[in-house]
Amino acid sequence: MEVIKKIRQELKKNADEKIKESGKRFFKEDIKAYGVKTGLVVKLGKEAYKEISAKGGPASGWKNKDEIFKLCEELWQSGIMEESFIACNWSYLVHKNYQPKDFKIFEKWINKYISNWASCDTFCNHTVGEFIEMYPDYLSELKKWAKSKNKWMRRASAVSLIVPAKKGKFLKDVFEISDILLQDKEDMVQKGYGWMLKVASHLHQKEVFDYVMKNKSVMPRTALRYAIEKMPKSLKVKAMAK
Repeated sequence: MEVIKKIRQELKKNADEKIKESGKRFFKEDIKAYGVKTGLVVKLGKEAYKEISAKGGPASGWKNKDEIFKLCEELWQSGIMEESFIACNWSYLVHKNYQPKDFKIFEKWINKYISNWASCDTFCNHTVGEFIEMYPDYLSELKKWAKSKNKWMRRASAVSLIVPAKKGKFLKDVFEISDILLQDKEDMVQKGYGWMLKVASHLHQKEVFDYVMKNKSVMPRTALRYAIEKMPKSLKVKAMAK
């Protein structure tokens, strides 16, 4: 599609080999990227989205939201970091028009296209998190993700609740997902659910601390450290004690 072609031209034009190489150090995985600063990627995505809107294109309404999702699909298919970020942003910009059927689309994108923590978190924190707040019945689906063989699906089950948990929502579900992921061997998953517990502790410090204390004998230290990061020093000392 013409808009995707234009975005790719702009990304190639602004590509920087130094940024590309320096960005790789944040990932264990082999990352495909142009080497464009995140701020500029966001700017290019927003400009393209405004252009679509100005032409009366797919910027609002249920039917037109589906058109945006088709563009997102094309961006995801590239496997390139910057294009995935634009797909994440676009899918969130139409959040007022989410429908229950969209969940399967989001699930497919995670399972098929996500292969690093940055795309996982950018997509799940905002798009999936917003969807879950709108349709909390789908919390049961996140618990299914937590049992997936795909480590990015498992991380997604936790990081999709980062924004709702920060608002104090879904504490019971935060603990249930943590229970499923508790002894996960993947550090990316450990960090994901530890982060979820940490943000939940902002408004539910006692409950999260009690959860950590109850499980600290089996909880990986990576997850434990994340979970207690924002707690007072006295609680940290107790949690870290053997």
